[in-house]
Parts: sequence; structure tokens; C-alpha cells
Amino acid sequence: MAPFAPFSWFRSGGADAGCRTALSAKASLDEAVSDVVEQLGRPRGEADLALVFVSTGYATDLPRLLPMLRAQVSAKHWIGCTGGGVVGTRGDGSASELEQTPALSVTMLSLPGASIATRHLSTEELPDLDGAAQQWQDWVGTKPEDGRSQILLIDPTSSGINDLISGLDYAYPAAEKIGGIAAPHNSPHGSLLLDDRIVTGAVVCSIGGSWRLETVVAQGCRPIGPVFSIEQVQRNVLLELSDGTSKASPITCLQRVLADLSERERELVRHSLFLGVERSSLRLKANGAASDASAFLIRNLIGVDPNNGAVAVAERVRAGQNVQFHLREAAASQDEALGLLRAATADHPNDTVHFGLLMACMGRGQGLFGRADGDISLARQLIPDLPVAGAFCNGEIGPISGTTHLHGYTACWGLLRQELDSGSDNLG
Repeated sequence: MAPFAPFSWFRSGGADAGCRTALSAKASLDEAVSDVVEQLGRPRGEADLALVFVSTGYATDLPRLLPMLRAQVSAKHWIGCTGGGVVGTRGDGSASELEQTPALSVTMLSLPGASIATRHLSTEELPDLDGAAQQWQDWVGTKPEDGRSQILLIDPTSSGINDLISGLDYAYPAAEKIGGIAAPHNSPHGSLLLDDRIVTGAVVCSIGGSWRLETVVAQGCRPIGPVFSIEQVQRNVLLELSDGTSKASPITCLQRVLADLSERERELVRHSLFLGVERSSLRLKANGAASDASAFLIRNLIGVDPNNGAVAVAERVRAGQNVQFHLREAAASQDEALGLLRAATADHPNDTVHFGLLMACMGRGQGLFGRADGDISLARQLIPDLPVAGAFCNGEIGPISGTTHLHGYTACWGLLRQELDSGSDNLG
């Protein structure tokens, strides 16, 4: 009997489901396409969805990519984007994060029982956020019941990105969303791949039926100091914070936090200090630290007023919200990502994760972890043969506390699962 290769093919519910993967770092696009086609092997019918991620090293040849691939492998829907780096899985099942080198990642998914729809969206004129959700649904062309999950890829030249993300949440509140902003390049065309075209704006892929992408967003920071409440604020400028009955300027509060840090931690503050903005009700530990770090949306600190101790943050905030200072570091990033992935797999122990979509910040990778494959190695600690693909993005898209946000410095995972009727044969 032939050995079972979960990274190549799996069976589900009595119907063939497939995940064929390929990853190449050949110097030329023609060589890379030949390499991935060879790795993908002889097709077993038409795939339902092809995911293509390509480094900006091939940007000048990008219009040739999809026609070359489509001439040799077949899929109903094709989507993808450029990345500052590429994540992929070779035909032999080994997975890598390839940075600062030409790279091409192709994943062919055959998903029986799935409903899949792709759409190109122009970001120049969006539906009204104050209008009916039906306007957004008509614009996207997908009914809410047909999209349990959405992959959202955005060209870096697009405007209104936050409004687009908010609008999709408004129109499809139950759909988990994952994606990113493609990496910029200097060639005179877009950065998004859709069927046989290169486009700008945005591409959305809705996945429904019995399949869904469960999202995991690892923001890569750890909290320092207590949770503060915002007492006074003007738009995104914090003027006064409180900790219990004590009120002070944000700079005074930060100085109190710094006093309790080690010398190494104070050095990190110079370039790795962020502010977490509360996004849900928090349960606090006895020492005042947040017990649920994922409830904070991590944002950059963008300015300080030394005259009054005010601090500007890259997010609109309001009085009464809680905030907490955070440090970004490799160990915290690893621990957080591993813990979130472990929780996601533990929550559904009987549902196989068939594929992992990884959209990571260009500031992660070797620059953060000091070694290659920092994020995919964490996932493979839990699921050793998990096929993984994705890109290093110019901004990542994923939910925090039920609301989708545009992030920086994060690793956003989409774990592909099929929900079968009870009694179905999962792996046969």
C-alpha cells in the first residue's frame, strides 16, 4: 500500500479533495514556472482554487505569469499577489519562507463541497458606509450565506483601504477575513493576480459551503506595565491617562513603566515600543496586566508633545478606552503565535487543518527571528505536514475581537478546514 502523504493529497467525505503545492526560487520566471509545474505533477482534474504568490523580483515579467501557468495547470479560480518575500511548500512537502530572492509559490486546492467566488473591486469609489449593507453585497457580487470566509488582497496604490475593510465587515459580518497589501514595485502594472489578469484595486475571494478559513492573528508584542484608561483625548492624541485613582500625562505614565523594566527592555523601547488599544472587555490579572492580549489592537506611537506630555497614536481612540504599552520582540512573537495556533487547533481537535495561508509583515522573517522560517516552523510544530503558502505583505489584514483591521508587524494565518456532517469519513 502506498504511504499516505497529507501534504500532497487527502480524502474527505468520500470525495477527492486535494492540495498540491510547489515553491521555486529559480533566477528567471520561465525557469520558476517550469519548476513549479514539475513539482505539481500530473493534474487530477481541474482544481477549484489556485493561490499564486510571487516575489517582486519577477515584477517586470508579471503579466506573463498567469498565462504560462494556466497553459499547463488548470483551476477554476486564480488569485494572488506580489510579496516582499514568498511563503510556500515544495512538492516534497518541505516549506520555506523565501526572503530577498526571486520566488514563486503555487497552491492548487480541490475542495469538494465548496462554493468559491472571486471578484475584482475598484477602490476609487466605494459604496456608502452609511447606506444599506445590500449595496456592498451587490458590489461584491456575493451573498452573505455564500461566503463563510474571505481572502482580501489589495494593491499598494489603492486608496480607502480602511473603508474597504470596514465595508466588507459591514456587508459580511459573519465571514472571517484574511489578506494583505501586496508589495510595491516599479513596473507599470498592478500587483494583484486574478484569473489571467494583472489588476490594481482589490481582489476578494469568498469561500463558502462546507469549507472555511479560521483566522489567527499574532501581533508579535507583549504587554508592559499596567492597563491605563483614557481620561482625555483629541482624535488620536492621548492627553491624560489614569491608573486607578492616579491621573497623569501619557509620558509620565510611560516613565513609570520604564522604571520597572530591565536594561535590555529599555533598549528595546528605543525602536520597538507600541500601544495596545482595547478592542473588547478585558479580564485583568491580579497585577493589572491584561489576561487576553489579543483583545488589544497594536498600533504605532507616532509623536510626542514634550510641552504637555501628550502622545499621538496611529488609531482613533476615545475617552474610556483602555490602553497598554507593548514591546515587540522575537521571543514574545514566537510565544504568542504558538499559543494562538495551539488554541485554534485545540478548539477543533476533530477537524483537520488541510492548508495554512500565511500573510506576514515584511518586518518579521529573519529580521525579527534572526533565522529563516520563523513563522512556518511554529505551525509545523503543531501540524508537521501542514502545506503552507502566502506572502510577506506591506500591511496584513485580519480580525481582532471580531472586527477586521489592517495591521503591521503581524502574522495573519488562515487555517483551512472542512466541516463534515457527523458520521462522515474524514480521512478514510
